[in-house]
Amino acid sequence: MRDIGFVVFPGFQVMGFAATSVFEVANLVACDALYRIRLLSEAGGLVATSAGFAVQTEAFGDTPFDTVIVGTGMHPAPSSAGMLHFIRNSVQTTRRVAAPCIGAFILAEAGVLDGRRATTHWAVARDLQNRYPLLRIDEDRIYIKDGNVWTSAGMSAGVDLALAMVEDDYGAELTRMVARNMVLYHRRAGGQSQFSALLELDPKSDRIQTAVDFAKKNLRSTLSVEELADVARLSPRQFSRTFRLETGQSPAKAVEHLRAEAARLLMEQGRLSMDAIANETGFSDRERMRRAFLRVFGQPPQAVRRNARIGELAS
Repeated sequence: MRDIGFVVFPGFQVMGFAATSVFEVANLVACDALYRIRLLSEAGGLVATSAGFAVQTEAFGDTPFDTVIVGTGMHPAPSSAGMLHFIRNSVQTTRRVAAPCIGAFILAEAGVLDGRRATTHWAVARDLQNRYPLLRIDEDRIYIKDGNVWTSAGMSAGVDLALAMVEDDYGAELTRMVARNMVLYHRRAGGQSQFSALLELDPKSDRIQTAVDFAKKNLRSTLSVEELADVARLSPRQFSRTFRLETGQSPAKAVEHLRAEAARLLMEQGRLSMDAIANETGFSDRERMRRAFLRVFGQPPQAVRRNARIGELAS
């Protein structure tokens, strides 16, 4: 059995607990006690969450753990001397130490991210890099494994990190079974982008949402304003005006973002050639795709594929 110490502190964010469900479900799926989760804090006893309720914990001690996962707070805050000592010691005595989201600030404060690649929630990534210049932040990754230290992006990315740990321990088949039992659409790879064009669009009406869904499923089509307007049952002029009011983008720009995001995911998976990806996502040719990537991501497709390969090798 692998003991997992989940470290909490006053005001820790409840969403971090989602990662523990992965290990719980792994036990259920395997019909075996693969993991045991223990809640830890500096002083032990009841520790209040950011939501107001409290959880029972045991105090830091000399008990060995297979894995130590540091919880996350709502905002970066200085850690106690006891917390920093425990983290530094854990890096030396446990097989792996992890921190989702803002928990990376605790690892950085303890000095264990010096010289390592790491990630965190995109909203605080620049702050983390500025505070701790010895680490190498990659703000556009779901999770990163550098040696025995793991970090992940914000909130739900902790689940992806935990699934990656289960796969590291027991293989891909068990991990797929865990994901299915947790009704997860799919496990995101560590190198996948944190950003989503669909989240940025966020249309308000069913008609525009229907057009966006149609575009996402039919990227190889022309996806002209006339075609999308017909799907939304609006005139082209009314559709363009309504689309821009609801999303802040023109239909053409939104389609380009959807195509670029789909192409980026295919590049991160690494199975298709650039020409095949351009054709599959409706760009028609590599040059059109390259220009779109520069507009959307600020870098060419080759850089995206190279970064994804580096990320997968590091993990």
